[in-house]
Amino acid sequence: MQQNIDIQSLKVRRKKLAELLNTPAVLWSGKSPSKNFRANYYPFRASSHFLYFAGLPIENAAIKLENGNLDLFMDNPHPDSTLWHGEMPTREDIALQIGANNAYPMEALKDKIDGVATVAVQDTFTNEKQKKILQRFLLINNDLNELDYKLMQSIISLRSTHDDMALKEIKKAVGVSVKAHEIGMKLTKNSITEAQVRAAMESYIISQNMICAYNSIVTVNGEILHNETYNNSLKAGDLILADVGAETPLGWASDITRTWPVSGHFSSSQRDIYDIVLAANSACIENIKPGAEYRDIHLLGARIIAEGLVNLGILKGNPESLVEKDAHALFFPHGIGHLLGLDVHDMEDLGDLAGYEKGRTRSDRFGLGYLRLDRPLKVGMVVTIEPGFYQVPAILNNPKFKEKYYNDVNWEKLKQFSDVRGIRIEDDILVTETGVEILTQNLPKKVQEIEELIK
Repeated sequence: MQQNIDIQSLKVRRKKLAELLNTPAVLWSGKSPSKNFRANYYPFRASSHFLYFAGLPIENAAIKLENGNLDLFMDNPHPDSTLWHGEMPTREDIALQIGANNAYPMEALKDKIDGVATVAVQDTFTNEKQKKILQRFLLINNDLNELDYKLMQSIISLRSTHDDMALKEIKKAVGVSVKAHEIGMKLTKNSITEAQVRAAMESYIISQNMICAYNSIVTVNGEILHNETYNNSLKAGDLILADVGAETPLGWASDITRTWPVSGHFSSSQRDIYDIVLAANSACIENIKPGAEYRDIHLLGARIIAEGLVNLGILKGNPESLVEKDAHALFFPHGIGHLLGLDVHDMEDLGDLAGYEKGRTRSDRFGLGYLRLDRPLKVGMVVTIEPGFYQVPAILNNPKFKEKYYNDVNWEKLKQFSDVRGIRIEDDILVTETGVEILTQNLPKKVQEIEELIK
């Protein structure tokens, strides 16, 4: 567990929380659940809120934050654990490493929880412990305890923008992910299945002592937005959509998508659609700046996709009007992106509290309902920009959509693009005082660059 921890940055975070919250807070790290039998555990992933202030992924621990101070609660390793894991750091060792003010066994926590706020942990074991010791249910959004709500809003305020420690970690994750994507592109022509491309990409991530930040998407079925199977054969004429991102040992994520041809050469129809998605990606990035509304960035991407599809003869009518009636969402149904940080969809365990500015609610429109972020952008935010084009049968063959948008689509023309099942281009973007820093800048995304890299 020995890591290079920036204790001073952690103390600054704890102090900032105290400035926003005038009550103590307790955050649990969580515990890994068993897989089929008690001694076989899934890999442990600490609660991101715990990680933000503690700095280390300590299993089955809790921290109390008050007046800028941090008290650690955890039990020392059982003597028998040495047989399986070797010498483990003690409570005092870890307290020193993370700059804790005090360290106690977990049993001591029950006497120090008066008037504390908390955030629910996802794993059932820890959630039950939280409810038992606090003697209250832990809910999200409309039914929140007032103290918990204030803590969540304080955490959102802090975690929405990143300090130097966080950005250093995110950039490490991005650098490894960029290399993994390059490896995937280069090895595609010598691969037989999706699984082999995935294995090459994830193997590099593991070799850098990182893990995948989420279940990788590596598929020729690009119209399946969260595909997690890898058994399809690769054939000439197929496009591979790879959405793969690394996570550092301290929990910081990256999130990158590229789409490339198995053969090393885009067909004319694939290139036409790809260029539209790339134009939307580039325009959205160019318009990111402090104060810009992320919803407007999304709508800009939607208009560019609609305009491109009109120019190709797939959509019919005025692009602005098509977006207003959500016709573009037939082919671009999801939002333009999301916050990125300790979670790949950062803080989405808090529901729309994190993604939506106070007073805003999620739209019921077809073209806006999946927008994950609806806030003005701030310096220090990291967001993804990921427009796409998909031919999803469940959407295009839906009788309700077919009737509503029948006259907006040239269905015969669309058949000419049957070899384009799904294309997405995703970059990680840091909002700066002058505009943006494209963290994924070093990964090619122009057609010619990708074709050259594959060949």
